[in-house]
Amino acid sequence: MSPLSLSRHADFPKPTGPVVLAVLDGIGWGPRDGGDAVHLAHKPTLDQLWNHQPTRTLRAHGTAVGLPSEADMGNSEVGHNALGAGRIFEQGAALVNQSLASGALLRGETWQWLVEPLAQGAGTLHLCGLLSDGNVHAHIAHVEALVRGAAQAGVRRIRLHTLADGRDVDDPSFDRYVHTIKAVLDSVAALGCDARIASGGGRMAITMDRYEADWAMVERGWALHVHGQGEAFASVAAALSALRQRPLGGSDQTLDGFVIADDQGPIGRVQDGDAFVLWNFRGDRAIELTRAFQDGDEFRPFDRGRLPQVRFAGMMQYDGDLDLPTRFLVEPPAIERVLGEYLAAGGLRSFACSETQKFGHVTYFWNGNRSGLLAPQLEEYVEVPSDRIAFDQAPQMKSSEIADAMIAALDRQPPWDFLRCNFANGDMVGHTGKLAPTIQAVQAVDTALGRLKQKVEQLGGILIVTADHGNADDMWTRGKKGDPVRLADGSPQPKTSHTLAPVPLTIFDSRATQPWKLRGDLPEAGLANVAATVLNLLGYAAPSDYEPSLIEPA
Repeated sequence: MSPLSLSRHADFPKPTGPVVLAVLDGIGWGPRDGGDAVHLAHKPTLDQLWNHQPTRTLRAHGTAVGLPSEADMGNSEVGHNALGAGRIFEQGAALVNQSLASGALLRGETWQWLVEPLAQGAGTLHLCGLLSDGNVHAHIAHVEALVRGAAQAGVRRIRLHTLADGRDVDDPSFDRYVHTIKAVLDSVAALGCDARIASGGGRMAITMDRYEADWAMVERGWALHVHGQGEAFASVAAALSALRQRPLGGSDQTLDGFVIADDQGPIGRVQDGDAFVLWNFRGDRAIELTRAFQDGDEFRPFDRGRLPQVRFAGMMQYDGDLDLPTRFLVEPPAIERVLGEYLAAGGLRSFACSETQKFGHVTYFWNGNRSGLLAPQLEEYVEVPSDRIAFDQAPQMKSSEIADAMIAALDRQPPWDFLRCNFANGDMVGHTGKLAPTIQAVQAVDTALGRLKQKVEQLGGILIVTADHGNADDMWTRGKKGDPVRLADGSPQPKTSHTLAPVPLTIFDSRATQPWKLRGDLPEAGLANVAATVLNLLGYAAPSDYEPSLIEPA
């Protein structure tokens, strides 16, 4: 028997209609007060589901999604890995921490390939990434270890290209992280290493675009980091002093790009023979800069100018199927036997849809970090192009168009067995920190979800509604007692990051007689339990090593 074989479950009959999963990105179960945009939104569909259909919450952060500790916020990548894999795999930060703790990273072939030529010559090691301890895309402790490791290996010149966060941590807080890393850079001077910050800017202004939504961001970062082209300052302190006065300078996310220069020009231009490391461990916002370094003459998104001949590596491999990057410091988790593979092996047809901002999540990350269709004859993925506009200016995003695409798919023949979609609004608008637009975002998702629910009901199907992590559920920065931190004018300080909230899960089964009920013995269940639940609702037994299903026979 094939290791991917499916068998019928004796107690769960095959439904006559489709099973549909809607992931409401960033819509967690929050404090239900004045800072909770989910609570404040007018959402008749969600209220009806939560109040009248089988509903529970799931863990969506920390160890439940493979992150090191319960203090680590979940994110869309690890969330969709868990949803699609049915098991918990140690993820980016945990893998990097293990590799550093064991010494494997600094003993590894890629690290030696990077630093050995520099220790023997006059080249520069460039380190680029998000400078914070948010632990979603990167962690400052990782770059600290790279700086110290390079200096101890004999590298004599290090330049940092730092990206301000303000999204996964307090906003603003970049100045604090600069102070911390500067102490580390100064400390390696005793080893004869000249280590300095050479460029920087906000994560939503330069470099960290994703899913090719705005290549101009990457182009701006490329000019700053690689060519030293941009507004120049004598020090980071001088840069921040000036840039904080700009209209968008109050937020780390939108901080204008800067270059540090002395009387001989920019101190961090990338030259032939240098090495360049992207220290972010999360892939979605690292792939485009990786392509700019790694792609050859076929690269078309922007004019890179003179392309320096450098040794490039990422902290991890951001896309294994596309070999991006070819060289990386930490091996990725091996995620095999995902839900999609079992469905394909059983001949079941699957459909996936989202807009650009989250399309990779319901496809690449859902499928265990693999690009493309798992079974082209049985699957279809539809991407709805995202608008290039500030999310708070159009909080409805593409929720209506995603509902259109899902309904059109449900109307087609032959029918799909399993369909999944992601509504990005709660996360992307929530990251702006603006309460009113985030409320509107939740309302737009609720409207789209209502249309989808109606179609599922018409077809006699089953609708599962959950989320991948929290965000819109808490728009206030809070103190230890849960009270909002107040700004000088008395208003609550906005929160722009994800939350540690659990996420709701509801199952709407349109059959007259429901052959299942929610289990009451899984209080610590998380996102990884959803895959087995989907298989049971489709009438199949789940693999024995999957996290247990959330349902049992009625």
